[in-house]
Amino acid sequence: MKETLSKPIIGMSACVHGEPVRYDTGHKKSDFCMSELSKHVDYKTFCPEVAIGLPIPRPTIRQILKDDIIHVSQPDGSGDVTKALTEYGQKTAQKFGDLSGFIFCQKSPSCGMERVKVYYDHGKGCKHDGVGFFAREVMKANPLLPCEENGRLNDIPLRENFIIRIFTYRHWQDMLASGLTKHKLITFHSEHKYLVMSHHVQSYKELGQLLARADLPLEEQADLYILGLMTALKKLSNRKSHSNTLMHLQGYFKKYLTPPQKQELVENINQYREGILPLLVPLTLINHYLREHTEEYLSAQVYLSPYPAELKLRYGF
Repeated sequence: MKETLSKPIIGMSACVHGEPVRYDTGHKKSDFCMSELSKHVDYKTFCPEVAIGLPIPRPTIRQILKDDIIHVSQPDGSGDVTKALTEYGQKTAQKFGDLSGFIFCQKSPSCGMERVKVYYDHGKGCKHDGVGFFAREVMKANPLLPCEENGRLNDIPLRENFIIRIFTYRHWQDMLASGLTKHKLITFHSEHKYLVMSHHVQSYKELGQLLARADLPLEEQADLYILGLMTALKKLSNRKSHSNTLMHLQGYFKKYLTPPQKQELVENINQYREGILPLLVPLTLINHYLREHTEEYLSAQVYLSPYPAELKLRYGF
């Protein structure tokens, strides 16, 4: 990162953390989260099923569709915990102002973000896709909060996207904590311009236009800005969008580089676009030239280092 940020605090399903809280006393420990990401973030763990009083071990619960309403109970319909999970989620989700992200346990009737299996009351599965009752309340109450499931973090592009969002959101939280001013908002946008461009060019343009407006109160402008930013960053970057961003960056070196150096940089970007080289190659060359030829504006770009390099997430792009 271009400056020292406070350590992100990430909410996490307790079983993903490795705690033996599942119905069978097991867990769903994530190696990436606990072996790699844990070096750069702190965790707060939650098990909504235990929190509402269910024991360990315990009978399984599932989402059941009955009379067009989804309930959470044991497979035979007994032990309905729909209300308890909903109320716990609503109460707990209001206290997440210090969180910069949340990692849920996939497929869980309480913590799954999406595609949770729903059954008919006679026992067969239906075509409904459910959302965990705790996860739903967390996401509803915290629409800006970056959220992801443990299983999806095994997908490198999804993993990188989530990590970018949590560190960007932490940066935003730190900025607000220091006291919001127009200058700080403009500076924040300036530092994140090329990161946004690498995800969604239209949002890059719209966020700039938003900050140019003089008719909005600062707080309203900031609220609209962070909503637009976090929405843009949800879109996965790709070789085309990264290549477009890299070409913009190489333009800053035109007056410094020799013709062979310019050609080498452009060729690296084109080879990345064609899938021959990983993203790390043109980025390494740009950072090399940046050390030789200081460009203050470019040096401040979060795009060049959006998260700790030790996570090695750009090696496979």
